[in-house]
Amino acid sequence: MKTINEYKHKKILVLGLAKSGVSAAALLHKLGAFVTVNDKKPLGENPEAQGLLEQGIKVICGCHPIELLEEGFELIVKNPGIPYTNPLVEGALLRGIPVITEVELAYKISEAEMIGITGTNGKTTTTTLIYEILKADSGLNPLIAGNIGTVATEVAQIATEENQMVIELSSFQLMGIESFRPHIAIITNLYDAHLDYHGTRQEYAKAKSNITKNQTEEDLLIINADQQELLDLVSFTKAKIVPFSTKKYLENGCSLKDGSISFLGETLIERKDIVLPGDHNLENILAAVAASKLIGASDDAIRKVLTTFKGVKHRTQFVDVIEGRKFYNDSKATNILAAQSALNAFHEPVILLAGGLDRGNGFEELIPYMKNVKGMITFGQTAEKLEKAGREAGIEWIQRVDNVEKAVTAAFDISIPGDVILLSPACASWDQYKSFEIRGDIFIDAVHKLK
Repeated sequence: MKTINEYKHKKILVLGLAKSGVSAAALLHKLGAFVTVNDKKPLGENPEAQGLLEQGIKVICGCHPIELLEEGFELIVKNPGIPYTNPLVEGALLRGIPVITEVELAYKISEAEMIGITGTNGKTTTTTLIYEILKADSGLNPLIAGNIGTVATEVAQIATEENQMVIELSSFQLMGIESFRPHIAIITNLYDAHLDYHGTRQEYAKAKSNITKNQTEEDLLIINADQQELLDLVSFTKAKIVPFSTKKYLENGCSLKDGSISFLGETLIERKDIVLPGDHNLENILAAVAASKLIGASDDAIRKVLTTFKGVKHRTQFVDVIEGRKFYNDSKATNILAAQSALNAFHEPVILLAGGLDRGNGFEELIPYMKNVKGMITFGQTAEKLEKAGREAGIEWIQRVDNVEKAVTAAFDISIPGDVILLSPACASWDQYKSFEIRGDIFIDAVHKLK
């Protein structure tokens, strides 16, 4: 960890806790800042805040009082989930107080080279693949951070120059950076998402492009060349662009050539030998291979991982086979595009489990991908909208249930051997579950109970 004095004796407000807020507050306290933590959850129900209080950090809980801005803070470190429409955040920006997210702090203290991954879909799989490939190479020492596991500021504190810090980054996090500069940046793809937070696709895209805004000619940007919108979005970058494509051969990037993965003209592995299923995962694989090669991973490490890696939990995760039915957990499919990709990965008859938070959209875009769906079990706020799309797709058997657990039983009852039972909700989980991980774990538990 770098020793820095930038925050020493500065009054800093950490707004919102969860893992990133707790870590940021503790780090800033260690760096000599005068830290105040403000979290909406009452202190009596807030063990994280209580722990910080025991460290001697000032804690204010129960609400976000606007009067806090009168205390003369020089910086706010905001939890990524708190929107910029929050009165405290709006008031801070009007006063000229910088508002950053925890990844900016991580960058400031990290001794390790950073590989940052963002995009609408595939971030977690790509991040995990890179980490696993680097780990499989005896000459490399990767660390993994971000939404995927340990928060960035915790990992950055133990990172040395011998490490490579592989970090998954959301648009929410990237809105709050100032100097953050990954040596290698990746944008997997760009589609509509989180418009309730960003307001417009343009603002969402701008947040994603922040991953390369501080890169220089010495840095690298790996990007999906199949999306012209993406290429236009980062036209300002100073980094060297390394493209990948699932649709055309690229001599200057990563793509398919004669059924094999090719990087800068070098054939690495035949696609048929890759275990990870689905066309959508090919984008993730190409991006991960490009990054791994640029970092210096061996071809043997790449082949070893790609021939064994079966996927990330909650991302088209194979769960079990019960009486001939295959169960897959794709709880991470929190938008329509992700659900489309999951449905596209299967050629067997599918019982689809879907539903969740209503963000105002319809599900007509799912209809062309439902050709193999023989039954649909719906739940949550969007149940009725999904049923409408299912009827338009010609699905004869549609049933609404109260929750994911009941959906598993209902799906099993109408299925026969050879069917795939797929949880791919096409919606966020927050109407019923605190996270997509909890939703996915409930699905897994319900599947195991069937035995």
